[in-house]
Amino acid sequence: MSSNFEIGDKVSVLDDAIDGVVIKVNHNEVTITTDDDFVMKFMAEELVKINKGSLTNLFSSKSVSQVLSEKVEPAKRSFTKEKKSKREDFVLEVDLHIEKLVPSVKGLSNYDILNIQMDTAKGQLDFAIRNRMQKLVFIHGVGEGVLKSELEFMLGRYEQVSFQEASFQKYGFGATEVYIRQNVR
Repeated sequence: MSSNFEIGDKVSVLDDAIDGVVIKVNHNEVTITTDDDFVMKFMAEELVKINKGSLTNLFSSKSVSQVLSEKVEPAKRSFTKEKKSKREDFVLEVDLHIEKLVPSVKGLSNYDILNIQMDTAKGQLDFAIRNRMQKLVFIHGVGEGVLKSELEFMLGRYEQVSFQEASFQKYGFGATEVYIRQNVR
């Protein structure tokens, strides 16, 4: 028994949710390319021809050979354009509000609080430099500006660091964005 399928026929698999186009017929064995671009073989009795006259011509002015040529040669995607690593997208955000750094502020003087905040900032900046991060944000709040000016003084001592006010839309007032220029070795 020979099959009644021809190359280019749109077919559907009887016992599965698979549709495709016939690309080869060998006696009773039919090879199709699925809508997901997989090549599969079936026996002719496992397939049913989808009425190509009424539906496909209603929705498409393309011939079967045009559709097949598009399926055979999918557009190549270039991945070289987006060579950003996750490290470049990642921004380390360091909240220096004292209640985020210690369980209780009871018994701490303003001097102690400022030292804890500055030690945290220096530690996080050193961590970012060691791990070759390119950007971090210190969230220091508005307050009287003491922490901000201490941060700026500390950041000014690093040659490879530049800084500016962080995005107002994202952080509001009271955040400093730090850029770290890494030496390419």
